[in-house]
Order: sequence, then C-alpha cells, then structure tokens
Amino acid sequence: MARNLDLTALRSLVTVAEVGGVTRAAGHLNLTQSAVSMQLKRLEETLGLSLIDRSARSVQLTPTGEQLLSYARRMLVLNDEAIARLTDDGYEGEIVLGAPHDILYPAIPPVLAGFAQLYPRLRVRLLSLPTRTLKQMFANGECDAILTTEDALGEGGETLLTLPLVWAGAIGGVAHRLRPLPFAFCRNCIFSPVARSVLDAAGIEWVSMVDSASDRASEVSVMADLAVYVILDQTLPAGVSRVPAGAGLPSLPDQNINLYRSGALRPEVSDALAGLLRDSYARLGAPVRMAAE
Repeated sequence: MARNLDLTALRSLVTVAEVGGVTRAAGHLNLTQSAVSMQLKRLEETLGLSLIDRSARSVQLTPTGEQLLSYARRMLVLNDEAIARLTDDGYEGEIVLGAPHDILYPAIPPVLAGFAQLYPRLRVRLLSLPTRTLKQMFANGECDAILTTEDALGEGGETLLTLPLVWAGAIGGVAHRLRPLPFAFCRNCIFSPVARSVLDAAGIEWVSMVDSASDRASEVSVMADLAVYVILDQTLPAGVSRVPAGAGLPSLPDQNINLYRSGALRPEVSDALAGLLRDSYARLGAPVRMAAE
C-alpha cells in the first residue's frame, strides 16, 4: 500500500530545523508545542524511522531527518507554488498571442497545451494575421506577444529560428515546369514580393494565378497543381511539397521567425510563454541568435 507524507507535518519539520526548536516552531506556525511534536511523531511512524535525535540537549535531526528535510523543502516549494499559481488573481485573464498562419503548425499547438497546463486560469487568444498587421497591433498595445516572419530582427525582438524560403507545389505536380510560371500569392504575404523579385532577376516570366487576401486561397490553388508559391521550409501543409531542386527556379533567401513580448505581461508568465515557444520552434530546426537590444 502506498504511503503519503503529510505536507503539514513536513512544514513543521522544516520549521523546527530552521528555528532550532519545537517551541519556536510552534510560535511560527501558530500551533501548540504538543501539536508540532505530534506531527513530527506522525512522520516518524509513517516512515518507521527516527527523524529527531531526542538524546541531544537541543533539537537535532538524525541523518535520516536531514535527508527528509531536503525532500520536504522541495515538496513545500512545489506545493506553495501550485497553490499560488492556481489561486492568485494575477494569473487570471487573457493573453493575446499573434502569429502568421503559415507558422502556426506544427509549433503552436504544443505551446498552447503546455501553457494551459502551467496557467489554467489564463486564456490565450490566438490571432492569425499577417506580420505587418501584427506588428502594428503590437505597437498599439493590442497584443501581448507576437510571432513574425521577417528578413531582419526589430528592436526588442528575439529570433527563435531562421528557415529558408522554398518553392512549393502540389505533391507530384507539374506547375513548376510551366512558362510563364503560374504563381499564387496573397496580397498580405511578405514572401510574395521576394519571390517575384528573384523571378524577375532570373528572367523567368510568371503569371499571377491567385490574387487574394487569403493565404488559404493560394494554398488551394497550389494543392490543385494550378500554381506554385513560396513558403518557409518545415512549415509546408499537407498536400504540398518542395519543388525539385533541379526545376530551374532561383534560390530564395532565409527568413526569421521572431518573437516580440510586451512589458505589460507579468515577467514569469512572459518567460514561461517564451520558453515554450523557443522549445517548440527549436524542434523545427537549429535555433540562431538571440535578442536585439
């Protein structure tokens, strides 16, 4: 049968060890001396071990008691942290996190799940919007944290990951062989101007097959093998694959996935969210440089 240690009794043990006596510990804990003594005796009976050296003139722990003391301190820290986090009004409310849709999967789902476990009373409202829109909202104080896709790093930001842009088309598709090259782009996508620029520089004619404010419209056209588009490597949706390296399309530059955090967030909450984001995006590739000052 499993045995459980009484946290109240463990707190008495820690207090006795820290203040140097049962009487003083009773005063600190607002208990009677006999109550503290009974808690210590109950611990000894639970473990079947002697924790207090009662032959000494002052209260001293046995070697076993010293070992338990180390565990007790850690258990109480976790206990107090859990109670504070689950009951503190400061951990209630809503956090607004923004990210472009093309970097949501697969990194963001485990972040949201992990954060909910750490702060169950804090809701995360996820906004999926283009980088330009998110940066403006962040500047206006409308977001607590944003992820962006950029070729540089802004002030106060942190680069979580650098990934190459790649040409992508339908799995087994042939659209990349056509000339003029059928190209799908979203008006809000910051990658599309980059792609058009390298095509023009390479002298490759292209024709716009989709001109939409929706990224999904571009994806649908690409999946149907009506066009190609550019996307960050490691973030390709189902039904889309990289265009073969020998297809003759020009190389594309790298892009950063950057994180910006508002100073309005409680530091421990902000750091916890950032840690989850770092870990999740690190799994997509090798993390690179840290923040700009």
